[in-house]
This record gives sequence, structure tokens and C-alpha cells, in this order.
Amino acid sequence: MRIAMIGSGYVGLVSGTCFADFGHQVVCVDKDPAKIAALNAGRMPIYEPGLDALVAENVEQGRLSFTTELKPAVAEADAVFIAVGTPSRRGDGFADLSFVFAAAREIAEAVNGFTVVVTKSTVPVGTGDEVERIIREIRPDAEVAVASNPEFLREGAAIGDFKRPDRIVVGAEDPRAEEVLREIYRPLFLNQAPILVTGRRTAELTKYAANAFLATKITFINEIADLCEQVGADVQQVARGIGLDNRIGAKFLHAGPGYGGSCFPKDTLALVKTAQDAGTPVRLVETVVAVNDSRKRAMARKVVQACGGSVRGKTVAVLGLTFKPNTDDMRDAPSLSIITGLQDAGARVRAYDPEGMEAAKPLLGGVAYARDAYDCAEGADALVIVTEWNAFRALDLARLGQAMAGRVLVDLRNVYDQASVQRHGFRYVSVGRPGDAEA
Repeated sequence: MRIAMIGSGYVGLVSGTCFADFGHQVVCVDKDPAKIAALNAGRMPIYEPGLDALVAENVEQGRLSFTTELKPAVAEADAVFIAVGTPSRRGDGFADLSFVFAAAREIAEAVNGFTVVVTKSTVPVGTGDEVERIIREIRPDAEVAVASNPEFLREGAAIGDFKRPDRIVVGAEDPRAEEVLREIYRPLFLNQAPILVTGRRTAELTKYAANAFLATKITFINEIADLCEQVGADVQQVARGIGLDNRIGAKFLHAGPGYGGSCFPKDTLALVKTAQDAGTPVRLVETVVAVNDSRKRAMARKVVQACGGSVRGKTVAVLGLTFKPNTDDMRDAPSLSIITGLQDAGARVRAYDPEGMEAAKPLLGGVAYARDAYDCAEGADALVIVTEWNAFRALDLARLGQAMAGRVLVDLRNVYDQASVQRHGFRYVSVGRPGDAEA
């Protein structure tokens, strides 16, 4: 199959590369000349484990290419995927669909012969209807079927998720669109990946519902963690106790500083706004959004309390800036609120992240960036683990203690065993676990 991928950001680049690896002929299109030039030179605009090698292999095999020219790519395509950004719109929180609709207009002018136009971007219910209306208005003669095919990729594990998905959701009103998408995903039949074919609006809502549910699980266990701290229970054991129930499941039950990233914050907010407009507010998701927003700032207060109630004039070392490990994505990362809160309280902040520091620099002022975890800890009064990178899971605690001016370790991801940290003379504070005390 010949595929045009409109948008070469996270979703478009990963999806396009994986489709090429399936054996399809893929052209990734982007309006940013610098991004396309970098991709053609083998430089990735994002950090995703294994992506650079997969791109290089498929470019070498002639199955994957990159261009700023949309028209020829679309004209030759059997399927055109729209994978542009849908950020939260300033002022009201609705998903900004301007990029989607602009892509639809350009696609309409370029299609040649029967083409399936597939919305891969995360979009509110009814967006596919508007995409189809735009195309038919501009090109009444065009042979086009519009479908929805939401992505369910986790940053840091996207290639594996694409090639071994839990499910493939296809929203199609035209049987021809279903047929084309089944052919595109045929290589996954060997993995017995289930294809769920629904109406287009159902597929669009399925994506939002999935992310809202996962965000709810995270927020639920975070609130249980707060309760655990007050009553002397251990949130990790509580999470295991409920996660062993197959109806609940263990995933997304890890207490921490709140969710961030490119999906959960904007998608939960967009679902809230869509539901309000439809006259059926989703009160549970509204609460999830509010709780998560306040939690990030609360983590800064937790650090201040661990430092005896004040960080004014103190140096706080922050390990981990990205919203999760194995990505350089800083969008809505908890570190942004935590560091700002610490600075507002008078702290000097030094930070280190294996991949996220360049992305963080435009977003965080007054932060000193370190070479590694131990350089970050040098002379610090307190050390805070914000993102659970593997590099932070087995730190030399004796070396840390010698480097630091004070011995406060605040572990917002519950990476360490309390007793072992305390044996090295640290005051150890974690999330939702009893026994935090002076060594």
C-alpha cells in the first residue's frame, strides 16, 4: 500500500516508520523544512528508543521518505493519515482542530483516484464528519472515504506498542475504508491483534475514554497514597492488593506526582469540554483534571516540608524532568510545577535529566543543569527524584551522601527501599508509605 502521513511529529513519525517496516511505501510530510532536513539527514526530532535505527533501515530499503511537498505524496497514496497536533486551545481548553482542518483542505485539493483519508490525530467526536464535509465541499468529484484510526502508543515504548497492539480501532462508515485499513494492518494478523471496527464517532470517543480512564486510575491511586500517609498504610501494597483483581489490573496504579505528557492532560480536558457541550458533563473526569493539576504543586510543598518547612536559600537537586522515562517530552511534566513551586519558595534548583534538558531550558528559568546525577547532587541540601529513569534506580547512596551538603532524599516515584536509604544517613520521604523518619 502507498501511504502518505501528514505530520511528522511523534505519532506521524512512529506510525509512518512502523508502516514502512510492515512493507508499505510511506511518505511522511511536514511543513517544517528544518524537521524534514533533519530527518533526511538521519537526525530524529524526538527521542524514542529504537526509532533512529528503524527510520534508517527503512529509508535505506527505499520504503520511507520525508518531504515538505504534500500534493505529490497525497496524489499517489492509497491512504492518507492525518497525524497533526491537536493541542488544547488557549482560553477554553477545547482541542484545537485548526491543523486537522487545514490538512483536510490541502488533501482535498491533492487527492487523485479513490483514497482513504484517515484521522490518526486524537480528535473530539464528530471531527471525521467535518473532515469529510470539508473535502466534499472543496472537491465534490473526489473519490474519498474518511475513517478514524486512533493511536494508543505509550511514549518510550511506542514501537513495541505499534507492532504488538492490544487492539486496533477502526471507525469507518464506508466498507471500502475498512477494507483498505485491514490491508494496511494485515502484517499484524500474525500477532492476532484484534481489529475492532466501529462507527467513526465511536472510534473517536474510544480514544478519549481510554485516556480518561487511565488518568482516573493514576489519580485514584494518588489520592489513596495521600490517605495512606495519614493512616500509616503502604500505598504500594494497597496497589498490589487491588491490582491482583483482574477486574482492576495492576497497570497505572503507581503513586507519584501526577500525570503529564502530550495526551492525558489535553485529552481529559477535551473530553470534559465535549461532554459539557453535549449537556452530559463527566463529573468524574472533571475531578480527575482538578486533582491532578493541584497535585503537582503539592509535591513542591512536600519537598519543602521534608526540608524542615523552608527551602529559602537552600539548593535542591532535581533528578528527572520529562513527564516519564525514555522520552524527551516536557509537555505538562510534573517537574515544571514542582520546580516553579520550589523557586517560589526561595530555593536554588539544579537539575539533571538524561534526555530532557534541552527541551526543559526554554520552559524553566533560573535552573542550573548538571552533567549527571552526582554532579547534580554536589552541595545540595536535598535531592528529589521526579522521573524514574533507570539511571536513577541504583544510585550510589554513599557517594550521594558525601557529595550533598544535607541528607534529605525525596522520592516521588517510590524507587527506593526506605530502610536502605536511611541506613546511609538520609532523611527519606516517599509517596504514600509509612516510616518516613530521620535516620
